[in-house]
Amino acid sequence: TFSQVALAPCSFSGCHLQEVVYKLNALLVCCCFVFCRRPPKLRQISWLLFVFFSSDIEISRAQSPKAVDVLAKEIGLLTDEIEIYGQTKAKVRLSLLERLKDQPDGKYVLVAGITPTPLGEGKSTVTIGLVQALTAHLKINSFACLRQPSQGPTFGVKGGAAGGGYAQVIPMEEFNLHLTGDIHAITAANNLLAAAIDARILHENTQSDKALYNRLVPVVKGVRGFSSIQLARLRRLGINKTDPETLTEEEISRFVRLDIDPSTITWQRVVDTNDRFLRKITIGQANTEKGFVRQAQFDIAVASEIMAILALTTSLEDMKERLGKIVVANDKKGEPVTAEDLGVTGALAVLMKDAIKPTLMQTLEGTPVFVHAGPFANIAHGNSSILADKIALKLVGEKGFVVTEAGFGADIGMEKFFNIKCRASGLVPSVVVLVATVRALKMHGGGPSVSAGAPLKKEYTEENLQLVADGCCNLQKQIQITQLFGVPVVVALNVFNNSTDQISRYFFLISFDAVPCNHWSDGGRGAVKLAQAVEKAANQKSSFKYLYSLETIAQKVYGAEDIELSPAAQSQIDRYTRQGFGKLPICMAKTHLSLSHQPEKKGVPTGFILPISDVRASIGAGFIYPLVGTDRAYCPGQPVPCPPPYGEDPFPKPNLTLP
Repeated sequence: TFSQVALAPCSFSGCHLQEVVYKLNALLVCCCFVFCRRPPKLRQISWLLFVFFSSDIEISRAQSPKAVDVLAKEIGLLTDEIEIYGQTKAKVRLSLLERLKDQPDGKYVLVAGITPTPLGEGKSTVTIGLVQALTAHLKINSFACLRQPSQGPTFGVKGGAAGGGYAQVIPMEEFNLHLTGDIHAITAANNLLAAAIDARILHENTQSDKALYNRLVPVVKGVRGFSSIQLARLRRLGINKTDPETLTEEEISRFVRLDIDPSTITWQRVVDTNDRFLRKITIGQANTEKGFVRQAQFDIAVASEIMAILALTTSLEDMKERLGKIVVANDKKGEPVTAEDLGVTGALAVLMKDAIKPTLMQTLEGTPVFVHAGPFANIAHGNSSILADKIALKLVGEKGFVVTEAGFGADIGMEKFFNIKCRASGLVPSVVVLVATVRALKMHGGGPSVSAGAPLKKEYTEENLQLVADGCCNLQKQIQITQLFGVPVVVALNVFNNSTDQISRYFFLISFDAVPCNHWSDGGRGAVKLAQAVEKAANQKSSFKYLYSLETIAQKVYGAEDIELSPAAQSQIDRYTRQGFGKLPICMAKTHLSLSHQPEKKGVPTGFILPISDVRASIGAGFIYPLVGTDRAYCPGQPVPCPPPYGEDPFPKPNLTLP
């Protein structure tokens, strides 16, 4: 009881007080959150959290999350539609989509941002604060759909991606570390395909056609037969035979030899760790590899095309088809070689069979969250999965809201959300929330450079109205970009720990209907005004449309005068066009720190020529990605030491304990 807890011995210098706080929180947060059939009854954040805790991880550990099976029941999931992982996570089966196929979708909200500082401007925090406000405070059904963070940035300078302050997904450790193993499954599938490429080259270099044929189509119990994937390859080769004994020597040779040109291999191995020393490696140095040595590299796991496929797939069958279409290299005649040609599509799909299911978690205030997929926001589209969005849209009902987030600024993440993700899903967004901060506005107004890990200069810690006024040009440009797509926009000014008095002085400079958001310090109640603005904007008419060409994106979105294709880029465009990939959507690989290709150019650069240095393809995912400016490493470097909180004691009270 409260009286028993209150009488417990407390010491402000010892640990007893924290234990009392945990007990009080457990008593104060026993309300439930229920969708659809009953009015939502949500736990409120205990005032004790606001009094005694300051860091993100302290706040996360102080709250007691409800059991995930309880959460699942509250939002309308059946027992056989979830697969529970521990006490706070569960996979949701795709069969739910069939059961709810006649249920109308809710409203679809995208959270994007202005061109950010290297520190980020809090899109994830805004996303969480918004759903907490909608459901915990306005009693409107809502769901957040977030990307799964990579372990590399989690242990790097950036840190995790669970949100922050009093607007975050809990438990933070569960969210940021391993989750339900999806990234590990992607790593395994990616590296299996990489191993298959090099193994195939080795065997073709060292074996005769007959020996290869006997390996690929072995006699089993006196019978030799083609698999379905082999029959499909025969049909692609124009060989309409089903009996392995009837192939001619010439047909056998065509069937068994992919003739991969090693210099054209684009498929790299991946690891979910920041390790700069794997950016360029030499493989095949052992004597057993018989002299087949080549240069290769590791990318960060979330840069794998398989991650992009997971985010864009709409079903298990669609995922398998996309995996088979992955182009890993060209043969010596210049034709594409795919995962299907290598015969590994089924193996890749088996490794990904559980990863395709979204993971259910909860916010600090007990509202539901789907965490699923986390493709690189540069060479891929930087958005969470279509499947998570579709399931959430059914669960919230017609009057509910699904809020998802796009990586980087609106010129990159939002543009790709519209042109790539919405095109693949067929979903139409209702409203965009554009996140800005005083810090980013000052940077675009001419403030000094901002560096991750370095203290902010005084221009950012002291009031400076002129810098804010001058930096509003970037916000205005990002609003214009949103309007190009015909979607209503709400500007959210993410306050962080600034006082209300300071923020109010900036609003007359921002000549837009910007809504101040204090969710970082106040939880969902600090984003109620934003939630009300979103609800109002979502009822406006949307005239959503796609933007198509490379030139359109460069000129209308980035503000470039023109584009300039390098000879290598033009050659690749010609090759992809010849191979039948010329009409795929464009996914620009550009710096996120500027509207231009030069990260030091802030505000709204104009009159520049956008250089396209190379063009690459993710055929399985379904897009072409031009590389803007200089090429960049896709395996980040690791800082020293690992930043807190994960470089500290891994067994704090009360949620992490030794068995």
